[in-house]
Amino acid sequence: MRHTDTLVRMTLAARSGGAAAVRVNGPEVVAATVAAVGLPVIGLWKDGDSGVFITPTVRHALALVEAGAAVVAADATARPRPDGSTFAELVEAVHAAGAQVMADVSTPGEGRAAAGQGADFVGTTLSGYVPGSPVQDAPDLALVTDLAGVLDTPVIAEGRIATPEQAARALAAGAHSVVVGTAITAPTALTRLFADALA
Repeated sequence: MRHTDTLVRMTLAARSGGAAAVRVNGPEVVAATVAAVGLPVIGLWKDGDSGVFITPTVRHALALVEAGAAVVAADATARPRPDGSTFAELVEAVHAAGAQVMADVSTPGEGRAAAGQGADFVGTTLSGYVPGSPVQDAPDLALVTDLAGVLDTPVIAEGRIATPEQAARALAAGAHSVVVGTAITAPTALTRLFADALA
């Protein structure tokens, strides 16, 4: 599935299904999606597979802005960034380039810190994937509730949202919007779900 044309077709399908925006990975895919889809694009750039790898540096962030991302999603956890920069420096650079920033966090403290550093949106994306955050099979609605209760910055619920009912509960918990990933974009995982259940 990880071919630009295929990914753009998936975003077109999401648009036809009623998506208000799309979140896509990599400058090439961001540029192709912006050209084809006509929805706001949240761009991220996964580089690596451990530590801070979701838009890990200012260089990655600015490449996404140049590709046309309206919003740049970046890891805003307390972990060190590979180039020694700070999340605040990334936010400043993205704002100067004319785009907004979605902070991917794993805990209430990280969410408050990201908002204080100028993030335009705070997402619960990394809850359960970073040491110190709760590991669970369901969305971290407690984190949504906590952040929505203390932040003026819009909170985006993301992570393990598998059903429309869970998405609705996230909105009821105070989320501004919801990102749904695997539940609508991963045919391999969806097929495995059925195969395992019927084995």
